[in-house]
Amino acid sequence: MKKRISGTTGLFALLGSPVGHSGSPAMYNFSFQEQGLDYAYLAFDVKKEQLPQAIDALRLFKVRGSNITMPCKSIAATLVDELSPAAKIVGAINVIVNDNGRLIGHITDGVGFVRNLKERGVSVAGKKLVIIGAGGAATALQVQSALDGAKEISIFNRDDVFYANAEKTKAKIKEAKPKVDINIYPLTDQAKLKSEINSADILVNATIVGMKPLDGKSLIDPSFLHSDLVVADTVYNPLKTKLIEDAEAIGCTVAPGKGMLLWQGNSAYTLFTGKEMPTKKYQAYEAKRESVQN
Repeated sequence: MKKRISGTTGLFALLGSPVGHSGSPAMYNFSFQEQGLDYAYLAFDVKKEQLPQAIDALRLFKVRGSNITMPCKSIAATLVDELSPAAKIVGAINVIVNDNGRLIGHITDGVGFVRNLKERGVSVAGKKLVIIGAGGAATALQVQSALDGAKEISIFNRDDVFYANAEKTKAKIKEAKPKVDINIYPLTDQAKLKSEINSADILVNATIVGMKPLDGKSLIDPSFLHSDLVVADTVYNPLKTKLIEDAEAIGCTVAPGKGMLLWQGNSAYTLFTGKEMPTKKYQAYEAKRESVQN
C-alpha cells in the first residue's frame, strides 16, 4: 500500500478503549486508497472519562468523522450536536460525522449485524433471539432486529446500570413494534438462560467477553448450545471467540463479529464519504493477507 499522507489529508478516527486490536484502520485506509481519496484513519485509545475532551478535539482538529467503540457509545450520544432517528431510539452512537463543525451521531451496528446474518443465509424475521448484553451495540442489535421483524427477543445482562438501559430499550421497542415479545433476565439466572437458548433460533454475544484481555472466555456454557442454533458474536478480534469455537464444535451456523464489522463499516463509510465501500475488494485483500500469515 502506498504512503500518501500530505498537508491536505483529511483525518478520520476511532475512539474507545481498547482499540489496539481494531480492524477498522486497515479496512478504511485500504478503501480510501482503493478509491483514491485523500483521507487517513487512525485509532485513539480513549477512556470514558476522557471522551468529552476527545469530542472537543474532533472539532478543534476538524476531524472529518469518527467511529466510536466500547465503552463510549452511550456517552458519545450525549456529546454530539444531533442524532440520527435510529440513534435517538438506541441512545448510543458508533459514528460521528463532522458537518462543518456540527457533529452528527449515527448508529450502524444493528444494520451491520443483520447484514452479517443475511450474508450467511439467515434472516431475523419471525425468529427468537437471545442477546447477551445491554450496552450500546447490544441495544442497536435489539432495536434493528425488532424493526426487521424478529418475533421474540430475550435480553440477558448483569444487574448493573445497563440492566436499567435494557428496560428502557424494551419500552422503546414495544412502542415501535408492539407485537414483538421482549423479555429481560439477569445473567446470573443460568437456568433461565439455558431454557431461553433451548427455544431460541439465534444467540448473540454483544458484550466484550471474548475480546482481549477476555479472549478465551465465554458467558455461555457450551452445554446450553444446540446444533440448529445460529450463534453470532460482536467481538471481531480474535476472529473466532470461544463462543464461536464452541458453537462450531457442535455444528451450529456461526456469524463471527468480523462480518458485522465489515457491514457496519460499509454503512459508516457511506456516511463518511458518500461512496460505497469496496467491500469485495477488501475481503479479497484480507483473505490474501490472512493466507500469507497462516
